[in-house]
Formats: sequence, C-alpha cells, structure tokens
Amino acid sequence: MDNLIIALLILPLIGFLINGLFGKHLPKVLVGGLATLMVLASFILALYIFSDYTAQTPIRIISLYKWFEIHGVAVNFSLQIDQLSLMMILIITGIGSLIHLYSIGYMWQDTGFYKFFTYLNLFVFSMLLLVMGSNYLILFIGWEGVGVCSYLLIGFWYSNVEYGKAARKAFIMNRIGDLALLIGIFAIAYEVHAVDYLSIAQHAPKFEYNGIAIIFITTSLFIGAMGKSAQIPLFTWLPDAMAGPTPVSALIHAATMVTAGIYLVVRSNFLFTLAPNTMEFIMYVGLLTALVASFIALRQNDIKKVLAYSTVSQLGFMFIALGAGAYTTAMFHLMTHAFFKALLFLGSGSVIHAMGGEQDMRHMGGLRKKIPLTYWTFLIGTLAITGFPFLSGMISKDEILTAAFIKSPAVWFFTFVSATMTACYMFRLLYLTFFGEFRGSKEQEHHLHESPLSMTLPLVILAILSVIGGCINLPHFIAHEHAQQLAHWLHAVIISPVERPEISMTTEMILLSLTLLMFLIVWIMLRRLYVNKKKMALPEKKYTGWERLSAQKLKIDEIYNAMIIKPVEGMGKAASMFDKSVLDRIVDFIASWAEGSGKSFKRLQNGNVETYMLMMSLAVGIILIINFLLNS
Repeated sequence: MDNLIIALLILPLIGFLINGLFGKHLPKVLVGGLATLMVLASFILALYIFSDYTAQTPIRIISLYKWFEIHGVAVNFSLQIDQLSLMMILIITGIGSLIHLYSIGYMWQDTGFYKFFTYLNLFVFSMLLLVMGSNYLILFIGWEGVGVCSYLLIGFWYSNVEYGKAARKAFIMNRIGDLALLIGIFAIAYEVHAVDYLSIAQHAPKFEYNGIAIIFITTSLFIGAMGKSAQIPLFTWLPDAMAGPTPVSALIHAATMVTAGIYLVVRSNFLFTLAPNTMEFIMYVGLLTALVASFIALRQNDIKKVLAYSTVSQLGFMFIALGAGAYTTAMFHLMTHAFFKALLFLGSGSVIHAMGGEQDMRHMGGLRKKIPLTYWTFLIGTLAITGFPFLSGMISKDEILTAAFIKSPAVWFFTFVSATMTACYMFRLLYLTFFGEFRGSKEQEHHLHESPLSMTLPLVILAILSVIGGCINLPHFIAHEHAQQLAHWLHAVIISPVERPEISMTTEMILLSLTLLMFLIVWIMLRRLYVNKKKMALPEKKYTGWERLSAQKLKIDEIYNAMIIKPVEGMGKAASMFDKSVLDRIVDFIASWAEGSGKSFKRLQNGNVETYMLMMSLAVGIILIINFLLNS
C-alpha cells in the first residue's frame, strides 16, 4: 500500500519531467494524453486506496527519510494518509484529470501547448504534496509549489503586459500570506518542539486556552490561509488571475489551490479549537469577504470575472463555517463547490471558445440554441450554486447557514444576504449569456459552435456530480445521522469544538424554507427582468448609485494603489535618489581617491634601479638618525 501511495504522488511529477524535457518534440496528442493519464492514474490509485479505507482506519504515516534535526526538533520527510487527506486527494486528482482532458481541446491551437501541460502536472504534484505531507514544512513546500505554478499559469500568455502584471500581483499578495504562515510554523516549532501534525495534536492541550501563544499561532496560520484563499484584504489577486487560460481558472482558482487555506485550518483544527477569539476573527473576515465579493459580482460584465468574485464569496462562506466551528460543513461545501464551480468555469470556457475569445456578456445572448450541451450543463451549475432544492450547492450552503444561525442570528442574516446576491448575479449571468437575441458581431455568430468531446465530456461528468454530490452529507431531517456520511468519515481527524447549542427541527425547517423562498423569488424576478422584459447590461458609464460602486469594484484596487502601492513606490524613488545623490558620490569619491593615490605611487615604481637604491639609502639613513635621536 505504501508503494501505491508514493506512486500516486510521483506520477504527476513524472508527467511534468517528461513533458518539460521532451514535450517540445512530441506530438500534441501524446503530450496532452500523457499529462492527463498521469493524473487519471493517480485518481484510480486514490480510488483503490479509498476502497480500503473506513472512518475507523487509523492514520497511516509513510516515512521516506529523516530530513534534518535542529535544537531538538526532528523533521522527517514523510507522508500522512488519513480521511481528510484522502478526501482532498480524490478532489484534486478527480477534477484535475477532467480539467486536463478539457484542456486538450481548449489549448489545442496554442503554441505553448506542451508548457501548459507541464505546468499543470507540476501543479497537481505540488497540491498533492501539500495535502499528503505529515508536517507543516512539507505542507509549506507544496504551498510554495502551487504558488509558483499559479504565477506561471496566470501569466501563461506573457506577451500581454497586463497578464504579466496580474501574475506578479498574485505572486506578491500570496507572499504576504506565506510569510505569516512561515512565522506560524516557526512559532509552533518553538512552543511544541515539533512540526508534525500528530505530535502537535498530542501537545496541543498544553497551550493555555485562548492564550496569547495559541492566538498568535492560529492568527498567523489564518493570515497564510487568507492569502491563498483570497480573503479580505488579500483577495484582489484572484479576479485578476482570470488573465490565465480558463482551465487554469477552473483547476487552480476554483477547485483546488484556493481551497488550500480551508484545508490548512481544518488540518490544524486541534489548534484553532483552543483559540475561540481567532475563530471569531475567521468568521467575521469570511462574512465580510462573502458580502463584498457578492456585491461586486452583481454588475461585472466579464463572464470569468463574475465567476471569480463568486469564488471569493464562496470561500468566504467556507470560512464562516470554520469560524462557527463547523469544520465538516466547510469541507462539505469545499467539495460541492469544487464540482459546480469547476463546471461553471469550464462552461464559461466553452462559451468563450464558441465566441472566438469574447468574454463580455453584453456581446453574447441566445447561446442556448447554438451550444445546447454547454447551456444545459451550465444551467445545472447555476442552479447548484444558487440553491435549487436538493442539488449539491443548496445542501452544503444550507448547512453553512444553519451553523451561522447557531453562532449568531445576525451572522446568519448577513450570510443569507450574501446568498441572495449570489443567486442574483448568477441568474443575471445565465440570462445575459444564453437567453434573448445574439448581440455579438456577424463574424462571431458565424463562428458559434459546440465544443469538441474532450471539452463537453468533463462538463457532463461535473454536471452529474453537481446534482448528486450533496447526497454524501444530507441534512439531519432527511435521514438523521445515517445521512451524515462525511461527518462520520472525518470524525477521526476533526476535534469537536466547545459544545454548541442544538437547533430544533422547527427552526431548521424555517431556515431551509426561507432559503428556498429566496431562491424562487430571485429566480422569478431575474427571469422577468432579463427574459420577459429583455433588459440588457448597460455600459458602465450609465450606471448610477450602487451599480456604479459594484461595477467599479468598490474602488478597492484604487484604494490599495493610493494607500500602499504609491507610498511604497515613493519610498523606492526616494531611496533611489538617496542612492544616486549620496551613496553613489561617496563610492565615486573613494574610487577616485584610490585611483589618484594609485597614480601617484605609480611614479615611484618606475623600474629604475638607481632610484630604488637611492630611496632605500634614504630610508636607512632616516631610520639611523631617528634611532640615534631616541637613544641620545
């Protein structure tokens, strides 16, 4: 079994090495096929390992070698397979293999075809290392690996200057969170003298409950999660990351990499449970992020930007659940979100492919008749995220709303408001894209066609998962504890927080009814507005009030630019002027003095033996005279 687990990790790395070294000289079919097969093989191995696992299977540690030991802290390069890591492995390799297959058709005409699949395989390897490592340092290696791959893939079309800027923005903002994560890891090592999860979990009760040390550690870890999972204030990089090819958006910025922060908090639940103040902070940051991102998405016209802000908002929902102590609920929504958001991103890629690269929804319309398979699968993804009864997104989001209500009715209310805005912007996207009359050019209309099988097959599979994915953790009132398969599965690796008050069946049904009523009202209103009345998206200059604020993204980028970027650039320019006017002159003076003194002494070294003899005689004479005077 150990060899299979190692092979699961290594296969994508082998694909990366083969395509990276020889891909330029191989046929595209072989490059794409090899990359896809490597990830698919990892998924098949994961399924085999999963079939041998139960909720009671003990944690499996695979030690590869002793890495180093310093000041009593021993670090082994080892892997940890348990219920949580296995769940993440299945998501990464399962959805990853579908996106690899999709990418063959989507990137077929691109000149960097082999590089794209090289980066994708490296990303999958890094993500697997992140979730399979048995300690925080191995997690950090994978953490940095996915960060590098994200940079490479966001800026994949590097000839476009703006895309390069988006890649750098993502890289720099992630570094802020990464530094905090590293500080948190060092603090753990200092306090516990260990960095592996099992040892830290055993020593965690020694921390003072809600003490300064545990608050500092958990806050540092959460700031790391904020960067990777795009939470306020470190969230503006993710919408700009849509500069990368659409499969990148689906794999990295919807289904896997951005969920690394969620995984980090859940993996460290034995620490966060001891810091309720940090958990409160997590919940309110998640709530603020969900509200802000949902509001901005309401009046975006780029189809991928809408989905990007939707991702930020949904990640906020997951952090609300984490802050409320509902770790299983957060992981449940992570899984269902991976299904329907990957579907939506790949569906948007199919739309963009059909439109010849067009991403502005104002130039679309009527596409349901032109690309019906894309439309039906996209419709399922939209219904899942907006809360259609008993689709996966509705079930997991209802659990988050229930957890929020138990924590605080006020938190539930604002989470409900964010869910309402989610339904509004997603139905707006659906109707502007697929309904009404086509608003693009004649050339675009002539170009319209359904995507090839390599692109539509993943859409169908993800649509099926978006429908049935919620069955893994059905609400209590349907089948009581028998339906809570995910909660039972993760029970061994998640420590329950302080006892929370139970919610009555009546209250839970009322909350669910309000969610369903909200869905129906928004559906009817938006359909009437965009289908019956045929309202179109206005140019940004015609927006007023809240619409302008939404379209301008609350001017958050401008605020960051004025408060952070400009001052830093100003400091850089001042330092540059000081360097040129002061430091350079000092260095130049020293250099010119050395050069001048060298030229002066050079005259004494003229190669004339008589001169050397005269100077030596004078020196001897001077020494004798001084010696005589001193002794007289």
